[in-house]
Amino acid sequence: MTTTQKSFFWVGSLAVFVFLLMILGSVLVPFVAGMAIAYFLDPVCDWLEAHGFSRTISTTIVTIFFTVILAIFFAIGTPLLVSELQTFLQRLPGYVDTIWEKALPLIAYGRDTLGIATIEDLSRKTLGASGDLMRTVGGIISRFIGGINVVTDIISFLVLTPIVAFYFLRDWDRMVAKIDSWLPRKQKTIIRKQFSDMDTIIGGFVRGQSMVCISLGIFYAVGLALLGLDFGLLVGFFTGLVSFIPYFGMLIGFALGMGIALAQFDTMAMVGFVAIVFAIGQVIEGYILTPRLIGNRVGLHPVWIIFALMAGGALFGFLGILIAVPVTAVIGVLARFALQQYMASPLYQDMDAHIVHPDEISVNEEEQEK
Repeated sequence: MTTTQKSFFWVGSLAVFVFLLMILGSVLVPFVAGMAIAYFLDPVCDWLEAHGFSRTISTTIVTIFFTVILAIFFAIGTPLLVSELQTFLQRLPGYVDTIWEKALPLIAYGRDTLGIATIEDLSRKTLGASGDLMRTVGGIISRFIGGINVVTDIISFLVLTPIVAFYFLRDWDRMVAKIDSWLPRKQKTIIRKQFSDMDTIIGGFVRGQSMVCISLGIFYAVGLALLGLDFGLLVGFFTGLVSFIPYFGMLIGFALGMGIALAQFDTMAMVGFVAIVFAIGQVIEGYILTPRLIGNRVGLHPVWIIFALMAGGALFGFLGILIAVPVTAVIGVLARFALQQYMASPLYQDMDAHIVHPDEISVNEEEQEK
């Protein structure tokens, strides 16, 4: 098989893979989630195997334990979160009115600078912009909810995902060995090295970032609840869960928490305490959690993660969000490998050999003058 034929084969395989993702996106979600869970829990099964348990027994123990924890979380957390969310939506108009009343003196003071003639003019423009924003957000949420068959998709996700995770987890080592047997014999060492790098990056990010998000969610929820912030548990857990989105996750939670604090508290000191909780959370994340749980081995720049999540969500919906980080890690490893090959190739080495430095040019000119 020539190089051109190999290129057509891999490009065609990639095109087929992307096409299948596009037409089977909603069907693949439980399977991709099950594979992700299996990948996440595989080290636990390996540890149990090392302590004398068979693979099947290890998988059964881990799957049952994980399913029970997940069921308890949904049984206790879902009604609480739904109730909190309903109450929050009921109070939201009141929060908006309170914030607006508190902002009126500041707006009156700066209206000349803003170039708006009257407070009524600013109020009309602000309310109009807010209405447009709320309609836009509502439309996005409606399309998202309408894009998934809520009942059937949730049931299939909750039922199929643990089953898929069990079989993936039980046969994980066997599948890895089978895929390894398919590798081209001449390039198997190089390919194994690339897969090892991918595993290090993906595993480090997924497992480490999950622990970071859970830790931050608990910290924010406890801290905001102790301050007496309305819906502190909801805001705290939400902020922790969306912290996997670099920068934006914390900013969304911070804006939500500060908005509620401004509407609820009469003194700016309490608002400042809420801001301090978020500031301490960022310090803990940046200097303790991320260095210890993720470290520098991941090699995924925050900008690339944000781009991958947005692009994956736009192209493939929720499935795209699930596979965004792994695909980005794979692309990063392959790109670094391609750059290494280029740096070691005659194309780069010959270019380096023909470079003439300015100092050499001046020396040659002086010799010619002599």
